[in-house]
Amino acid sequence: MKNLLLSALLGCATLAASTHTAAVKPFAVQDLVTLKRISDPRISPDGKSVLYALRQTNMAANKGESALWLVDIDGKNARQVSAVGANTGRFAPDGKAIYFLSSRSGSSQLWRLPMAGGEAQQVSNLSLDIGSYVLAPNGKSVALSLAIFADCQADLACTKTRLDQRAARKTTGTLQDSLFIRHWDTWAGGTRSQLFVAELSNASFDSVRLISQGIDGDVPSKPFGDDTEYSFSPDSKTLIFGVRIAGKTEPWSTNFDLYQAPVEASAQPVNLTAENLAWDSTPVFSADGKTLYYRAMTRPGFEADRFKIMARELSSGKTREVAPNWDRSPDSLVLSADGKTLYTHTDSIGQRQLFAISVQSGEARAISGDGAVSGFSVSAKHVVFARDDLDSPADIYRIPAGGGTILQLSEVNAGALASLQFGSFEQFNFKGYNDQAVYAWIVKPVNFDPAKRYPVAYLIHGGPQGSFGNQFHYRWNPQTYAGQGWVTVMVDFHGSTGYGQAFTDSISGDWGGKPLEDLQKGLAEVGKRFAYADINNACALGGSYGGYMTNWIAGAWPNQFKCLVTHAGIFDKRFMSYSTEEQWFVEWENQGLAWEKAADIEKDNPVSKVADWKSPMLVIHGMLDFRVPFEQGIAAFTLLQRRGIDSQFLWFPDENHWILKPENSIQWHESVNAWLHKHLKTTAPASK
Repeated sequence: MKNLLLSALLGCATLAASTHTAAVKPFAVQDLVTLKRISDPRISPDGKSVLYALRQTNMAANKGESALWLVDIDGKNARQVSAVGANTGRFAPDGKAIYFLSSRSGSSQLWRLPMAGGEAQQVSNLSLDIGSYVLAPNGKSVALSLAIFADCQADLACTKTRLDQRAARKTTGTLQDSLFIRHWDTWAGGTRSQLFVAELSNASFDSVRLISQGIDGDVPSKPFGDDTEYSFSPDSKTLIFGVRIAGKTEPWSTNFDLYQAPVEASAQPVNLTAENLAWDSTPVFSADGKTLYYRAMTRPGFEADRFKIMARELSSGKTREVAPNWDRSPDSLVLSADGKTLYTHTDSIGQRQLFAISVQSGEARAISGDGAVSGFSVSAKHVVFARDDLDSPADIYRIPAGGGTILQLSEVNAGALASLQFGSFEQFNFKGYNDQAVYAWIVKPVNFDPAKRYPVAYLIHGGPQGSFGNQFHYRWNPQTYAGQGWVTVMVDFHGSTGYGQAFTDSISGDWGGKPLEDLQKGLAEVGKRFAYADINNACALGGSYGGYMTNWIAGAWPNQFKCLVTHAGIFDKRFMSYSTEEQWFVEWENQGLAWEKAADIEKDNPVSKVADWKSPMLVIHGMLDFRVPFEQGIAAFTLLQRRGIDSQFLWFPDENHWILKPENSIQWHESVNAWLHKHLKTTAPASK
């Protein structure tokens, strides 16, 4: 087992270099889409085993399929425990069963698998799909989310009948009087995801009780909300859930509030965080039920504001910040068994690490080592987490709850990795905008020869408040470029996450300024520091904001790159401001309303510099992309064709902002690779 015992690296970001030695062929996109993907580790109540999801690619069906697996806490005896199609596996509080969601009966329902043996049994028999669920600590009830029409309330048959009638009607028009009319990749259908409770005392249930009554919003939130957005109290009598306040202002509001509601009584939920007009989320109770921990932003309208960890005394409403001096924005929260430590994961200096935070002092310690943590679970003795890095897909690891030696519990891709070769990598930093430190990663090509000079693939991350860090990415994986024989460079320019909130804030209102300067200085630094990288034989590639930046580079830095690739890129910021669905994003990034900030928008609008475009460009877009609408890609390609610039347009009728289907991912990478091979010179001897 690779790196069976790893030393815990507490709170430090170091240079990394790693290479698989038993390799016979360079890593390629076909390998990327067929690797197994492990996620969502959960420690059993007795602490003896770990449940996790394992996704495998079904190329015949052109999709990924997940099943649930168990492994002993010492890493032994890994075994599949569910059929394919199971997801969201959770242990019953007494550890005697595993619950999960599955659509094997025709719709997404709750199932129960006895740990003592036997077949899984369907627990719910509802007329609507279950979106998410949380088991009550006493094991007697379950909270779950269902999409309903608001006026139907808990009458699920009412919603089902209306959906069936809509599907059967001959007219296709939809009349709406408010936004969202569409979100991410789905047109609005009039339903809201609401929170319900069902009893688990019987073998199955077919009725539910509405908890979020009178709440005009989605529980959990759309499009990516999950079961971390609602939580039972330790006595199972109360639910606290987060919801974005809806109504006419929903598309330009980031006002999420936490509501408290009794589980058994029929009562209007109480808003606990009405005073904060920004985002409140991720409620976690203390063991005695007296304190509520949660995450809160402070600036309304800013989706990339720093989340603060808050502790609220429920009896008095008194609230304090747990770690005010920790300049990071935490993700999900889990409380230790003794109530003294909060665990979370977040970006930090090019890594995505698991942190242990003292509830009393606010001291934060990184405990997972280098790489990217994607999920974790906590017991009295251990913390388990899924972690990947730039040359390793995710596996499950274990560390003592108090810190110590890391033990690898899984090795799900051992056979595949043994036949693959990856490029070694390292992190470096340089002086960017205003001489401030900017961090970046460089990945050497497979079969690297220091006597040669290699073309450069310059990857630009999206967000824009994001990071291309030490992670195994399934859409923008630098190893696919290393496998083609190119040096890959990724710069975390101003606006990136993991370097403090001021650094993240610095991009808003300045998309084409500081980040472009960082990218220019970063490429120049590569040329000075790494003689094997031929920066004058380079192509720039990016998606979303990275696609915007590629379009901006086409006019603002037109003489540097042999070719460009823009995926889901913004071509016209002004039109983007009126056509994207989440208006809070463009309003914050433009620092105001589009019609009031027209001059500011034009100062770094790619369409304003199309007269200077000349680099060959591959444009890629999905028709279901409502975040950066499809017409942005068409417009860029139209300009390129009309001006006679070498260009291609790859579009997908069935993909959104991301390319997710395995076969489409292969086509995406093969088209990108062909474009770079066409325009980049082959590897040359190093200059003397």
